[in-house]
Amino acid sequence: MHLVIIGNGITGVTCAVAVRRLQPDAQITIISSESAHHYSRTALMYVYMGHLRPQDIKPYEDWFWAENRLTLVHATATALNTVKNQLTLDNGTTLTYDHLLLATGSESKRYNWPGQDLAGVQGLYGLPDLEAMTRDTHGIGRGVVVGGGLIGVELAEMLHSRGIDPLVLVRDSRYWAGVLPPEEANLVDRQFEENHVPVRYNTELREILGDANGRVRAVVTTAGEEIACQWVGLATGVAPNLALATTSNVETDRGILVDEHLRTNVPNVYAAGDCAQHRQPGAGEVAIEQLWYTGRMQGETVAHTICGQPTPYRRGVWFNSAKFFNLEYQTYGQAPAGPTPGLDSFYWEHPSGRVALRIYFRAEAPAAVVGFNNLGLRLRQAVCEQWIQQATPVATVMAHLGAANFDPEFFPQHERAIIAAFNQQFPQYSVTLKQKKGLFARFTH
Repeated sequence: MHLVIIGNGITGVTCAVAVRRLQPDAQITIISSESAHHYSRTALMYVYMGHLRPQDIKPYEDWFWAENRLTLVHATATALNTVKNQLTLDNGTTLTYDHLLLATGSESKRYNWPGQDLAGVQGLYGLPDLEAMTRDTHGIGRGVVVGGGLIGVELAEMLHSRGIDPLVLVRDSRYWAGVLPPEEANLVDRQFEENHVPVRYNTELREILGDANGRVRAVVTTAGEEIACQWVGLATGVAPNLALATTSNVETDRGILVDEHLRTNVPNVYAAGDCAQHRQPGAGEVAIEQLWYTGRMQGETVAHTICGQPTPYRRGVWFNSAKFFNLEYQTYGQAPAGPTPGLDSFYWEHPSGRVALRIYFRAEAPAAVVGFNNLGLRLRQAVCEQWIQQATPVATVMAHLGAANFDPEFFPQHERAIIAAFNQQFPQYSVTLKQKKGLFARFTH
């Protein structure tokens, strides 16, 4: 069997490693135009900030690929012929495959702003973007970041780390309004303030102005304000990369359409990771999942199907994590940004404004927990997922909250303050905190 994988991100490489384990004699070729090796996208910002070297973000040593008989091809696949099972590469060669995985990832969204193609205007997705940002921000005084999601705060922190003044434009009235409730968004806003990063809310980009050399010199907002800058970071989201799929008869919508086994409409052609769109997502799930951990899970799942062990993809409990300057964030399960019919939520915040916890639970008895937001404190993922999967009543969760605490022992413990606030907000569920000894084992087996 010859498996060809387009894309050497977490999805493609996870699939390759799993197929090698499941089918030792398979021929496996990984094609990527971006880099000659696999690297961690989530660590790009730390290379720019000087915390890591480029070689530090390679999860596998260079010997790994030959040792595991994984052939790496640094090229762009420009055309796909599914009748002949053949790929055309930009170096003039062609490859024939038995099975093909499209793991082409995402690309930064652009909205046809005038001036968006000027030098010094970019998104942040891969190594070429990191190289461009390193080059184009050298010696500048101000950069404007357009967008208030995870990439937006990363770009602001990256500029800030080099002494460049960042200014962030956010079209909503608060940070990440579609994901974070107002209280959590306020904590992130405090991080911006403490790091002297100004944010203009309710403000959108209208135009990017260039100088005589074709480089950005300013942006103009929809309010007509002109803001001088020498670099613009577009953090307005990503979209599935469909460039190769659209050269063939592989069906696409917003992404490459797949069934529960991550199969496309074409036999022996699969898609997984950021580029895939589930035809029938599970209840409460989204059709396109663009997270590192879902990409890894899909890569592992599709490997089994490719190797003759059809395995449906099941994401399980939703999880995400991030870091807003010095504020860690984790979320599990259902965690809507605003009031939702049938759900209640309990929110506690430390007076410092650096630690907070929100627990979502069903309004009807027995008030089963469905989700968590935690900022500035760490909860054990396995415990939170088990509570959600078992529909554990919120009173039980609160009484045993210490079982989920993952903070080191020398970190301040907040369980008693959280319980006191919960009993005040929801006296009908009044609980007493149980001792932590032995509880972690109870909730992880």
